[in-house]
Amino acid sequence: MFNFKWKKFGVIAGLSLSLIAAGCGSDEGNAQTEANVSEEMEYTITGIEPGAGQSETNEEAISAYDSLNGWEQELSSTGAMLSELSEAIDNEEPIVVSAWSPHYMFANWDIKYLEDPKGIFGEEEAITTITRKGLKDDMPEAYTILDRINWELSDVEAALLEAQEKEFEEVAQDWVDENQDTVAEWTEGIEPVDGTSIELVLTPWDAETFTTNVAKIVLEQQGFSVTLTPVDPAILFKAIATSDADASLAPWMPATHGELYAEYEGEFEDLGPNVEGAKIGLAVPSYMDINSIEDLHPKE
Repeated sequence: MFNFKWKKFGVIAGLSLSLIAAGCGSDEGNAQTEANVSEEMEYTITGIEPGAGQSETNEEAISAYDSLNGWEQELSSTGAMLSELSEAIDNEEPIVVSAWSPHYMFANWDIKYLEDPKGIFGEEEAITTITRKGLKDDMPEAYTILDRINWELSDVEAALLEAQEKEFEEVAQDWVDENQDTVAEWTEGIEPVDGTSIELVLTPWDAETFTTNVAKIVLEQQGFSVTLTPVDPAILFKAIATSDADASLAPWMPATHGELYAEYEGEFEDLGPNVEGAKIGLAVPSYMDINSIEDLHPKE
């Protein structure tokens, strides 16, 4: 009996050591895989245009993360980045790219953001609707519709993918035609007007071009005469604050346009988000077995 117990103990001990060794081997294997993947990507982030805000943030991330020590950013253009992403996915190769939402890349490919434990890329943002002061009294119908308008992020990204083949005005009309129940909710109880003029200002970015064109169509269906004016963000906020324009569905809050918002705060009305979940960051194809920037490996 005594010998049996010792033999049994030896088997259990041996099994435990084997499991421990296997666990250590797994960790080492994962680290080796991460190193191999990082080396295969030549320790390079595929970025967009030089001077773009996100390009600068990528450089901050390279400086902040030990896992990106020795990495470089390849800068060219958004179109070039998307071409390289498409080619990498076609060949199931690893790649790390600049990414932002809303963008059609998330509707077109199965990609994911890498977690950003240090918060270099900031928190999620919302695209917000603001109006000039007095719009609620002057145009209560338009004010109410603008206050109700909102989209799911995935809907906007699907529209942006469609806009690769069509003009934004056509994509917006398609969306309105296919989402009459939603439009009816936005316009419920609203009496039509007779040609009242309203000006919407927007940044010349794709998502905002789509959403503002949808708002234009919906307002026109209620009898408004709508003008769309693309402008620089600084001009956008000033135009609303000085009542030179009536409303905008384009400001990104709290970070992207936070300084402009603070500069003119109190001189406009904030109706809240029309799209939530906007963000920027680094993204990879979902087939890559990494989930965080810290899963990458520094250049030796």
